[in-house]
Parts: sequence; structure tokens; C-alpha cells
Amino acid sequence: MFKLGLIINPIAGVGGSVALKGSDGMTMHALALGAEPKANARAETALQVLQPYQNEITVYTVNNLMGEQAAKALGFQVNLVYKTKDENTQADDTEQAVTALLAEQVDIILFAGGDGTARNIAKIVTEHATQGKQAQIPVLGIPAGCKIHSGVYAITPIAAGRVVELMVTKQLVTLTTGDIMDIDESLFRQGVVKAKRFGEVQIPSELRYVQAVKSGGIESDELVLHDISEDVIDKMSEADDSLFIIGSGSTTAFLMTELNLKNTLLGVDLVQNNVLIANDVTEEQLWKQLIQTQKNKQKIHLIITLIGGQGHLFGRGNQQLSPRIIRTIIEQKGGKENITIIATKAKLTALGNRPLISDTGDVTLDQRFSGFMPVTTGYRDQVLYPIASPM
Repeated sequence: MFKLGLIINPIAGVGGSVALKGSDGMTMHALALGAEPKANARAETALQVLQPYQNEITVYTVNNLMGEQAAKALGFQVNLVYKTKDENTQADDTEQAVTALLAEQVDIILFAGGDGTARNIAKIVTEHATQGKQAQIPVLGIPAGCKIHSGVYAITPIAAGRVVELMVTKQLVTLTTGDIMDIDESLFRQGVVKAKRFGEVQIPSELRYVQAVKSGGIESDELVLHDISEDVIDKMSEADDSLFIIGSGSTTAFLMTELNLKNTLLGVDLVQNNVLIANDVTEEQLWKQLIQTQKNKQKIHLIITLIGGQGHLFGRGNQQLSPRIIRTIIEQKGGKENITIIATKAKLTALGNRPLISDTGDVTLDQRFSGFMPVTTGYRDQVLYPIASPM
């Protein structure tokens, strides 16, 4: 079941039609001038795109006009995660709602609002990611405010629905970053535009495929694998003294070749500071190394690929990565961000829209992986891809 987080700022944009240049601190004045809130209507336009998938989606949202009304009007299954104290919603309501959505581990936070709403959402999402409470959940904006300067919005409400549709139908969706921008409304009303950057969040954007001319398929594949390896090596270089567990497979083998290190194609190797410290380790050897690494207060990362054609991440050919090993990795600060999945887009496309599989033998652990995770598919290129646990 796809977990869609939905937040609507019901008064977003009310200042625009009555020439107030925004709604920050001007809500009652705008309404008195006859402004009509339109955020819910724009959110419904986006949700209408998703109506054919109602049986596959649960909408996690806020009561009344902050999401519940729009979702129920279109027949979606709704789970309320936060209730506002009164109808005059505030920025704090948005922030409390985001906290509740993060606790539910939704697959994406879809919001209808302007840059002020985007700032509130980004603040909480970034805080949780920085504090290591969980991996950063992607955010996507339905343009509904007077100020739409941030790089987190779909072009139109329908476009927002289309991007989420790609995720629901398990298509490849590129994961990128979008800047959070906002302007000083008091100055804007005086004719002065002063924008400021307030950070960034991860956003999904529609993947555009670029077909390259191939030569037997080999040179093209090697170029892609080289790009993937360069991206991972950059990250490894930034993580001084961290222990990297390199999983089995040809994609990770290419990475080891780029590092000029001996590789165990069908085994697990350990690398620290770009130096090989162990080849083909057993589960017990790996466990002892993890205990020692934690005693040294060093970080542990896992680099893993999937089994081509099958899509298994865990439970096939890498039994060394036992539930206790995996738990140790994801219970560090950063959570699942301590696991880097690498694969070519061709390998993912060959799965035919089937999700990746986590089959660790521990049902509770497998369920923690259900949802979407980023897959590194090139240099600074990632796609969001669904992961499922065995039925």
C-alpha cells in the first residue's frame, strides 16, 4: 500500500487575488476583502489523477481543510495523523503535521501551499534527517500560494499528480534536490523583491530517458558503472574512518575494481579508508568487526546491489548480511541512509516495474524496508524505487 502524506495550507494564496502579495499575517484581511481560498481545489485537481489507484493508496493527512476533506471527497482511504485545535490553522500546525507524517514513514509528502508552507515542511524534514531520526522523505509541492519561488513544485497540480502516479505504479522516478526559497512579504508589498535561500529538500522529478548509441552493449554499460562507482567513491572519501561493507554482485565488483582492491564476486568484503581490511567474510566475522567498529565510535555503511532479474536486495546470495547485521547498520544515526543501493537503470527497467525484495528472514525487519529508497544509477544521479517484503 502506497503511503501518501498530504498537507494542505487552506489559506495559501488568499492574498493574491486581492493584491496583498501573499497571505503571511494577512489572512483575515484577505478574507474580509473577499478572497476565496483555492488551495483545496488545487489539491483535489492533483488527487483526481490518482483516483484510479484508490485501492493502492492510503492518504495520511490532517483533519478538515488541511487534507481530510479533499481526500475523502474523492473517495480515498484516509488516516488522520494530526488534528488542528481550530479552523484558523497556523505554521505550527503544518510543522506538527509533518512530524506526525514522518513518524508514519510515508513514501512522500505532497503539499498544497506556497513558499511559506514549503519552509515549514523543510524545517522539520531537515531536522529529522540531520538528527539521524530517519532518512529524508521526498517532498513535492502543488502550486497554491502567492509566492512560488522554491524549486520543489510541480508545474501544475495535474503534473504533481502525474509524478506521484509514477511512484504508485512503480516507475523509475529521479530523486533530486530542490531549493527552498522565500521572499520578505512586507518588502514585497512595498515593491521590493528580496529572496533568500532557506535550505533544500529531496524531491521526485519525472525521469527523462536519454538513449545512447551502444556498441555491443559493453562500452555503454561500463561507462554507466564507472559513473556509479565515481559517485560512491566520492561519498566514501568524505566518510573518514567509516567501515564500508561491500556486498556481492557484478556492480559492486566494478566498484572494487575502480578502487584497485581485490574483490569477492559472490561474497562480502570490508573496506576502510579505501583500504581492503577483509575479503569474503563470514557472518560471524562481520559481526565481530561491527562490534569493534562501534567501540571505536566509527560509522558503518553498506553498499549493495540487487540480483538482476529477481530484484532481491537481501536473502539471496548475501546471507552474511543477517538481520542483526542489517539492524546494526540502520539503527545508527541516519537510519536507512547508511545503506547505498547501486544499479544501472537498465537493470531496474528489466524488473518490469516489480519492486525490489527484502527477504532477510525477519518479517519485522523486512517491513521496515517497505516503501521507497533511492538507488544510485549514475554520478549524482538517483532514482526512487519501491521495496517490498515477501508476502
